[in-house]
Amino acid sequence: MTFSVRIGVRGYELDTQGHLNNAVYQQYGDHARWECLRAAGISVDDLLATGVGPVTLENTIRFRQELRGGDEVDVTCEFIWGEGKTMRVTQRFTRQDGVVAAELTSVGGLLDLTRRRLVDHPADHWRSLAEHPEVLGL
Repeated sequence: MTFSVRIGVRGYELDTQGHLNNAVYQQYGDHARWECLRAAGISVDDLLATGVGPVTLENTIRFRQELRGGDEVDVTCEFIWGEGKTMRVTQRFTRQDGVVAAELTSVGGLLDLTRRRLVDHPADHWRSLAEHPEVLGL
């Protein structure tokens, strides 16, 4: 299952060329991931109450076409689970005309907030919190 959220590009997010500032793509990706977690039934408070928090270890953005003020973009969120301490999230930014504007790939994990170490098998932790684990691909 691929989750998606629509975001409107706001004027104050533009760079001097009139297109979406590159740093804002990261913010849109973060927003879509949090909305995906919310759709799965996981709140920030529920997550933090378990003593862990999400961390981003790597982000790679591939810019394909520009986004301009007033555009609406659908940002997808698809979790890819492995066997270790990390997970991968792929995200696609698609304009309303169907053109893919960018792709964001993130590697992250869950940080034990006491030990300051990544937890083993983060998928198990996410699954235990989710009301709708299928939204997370679990």
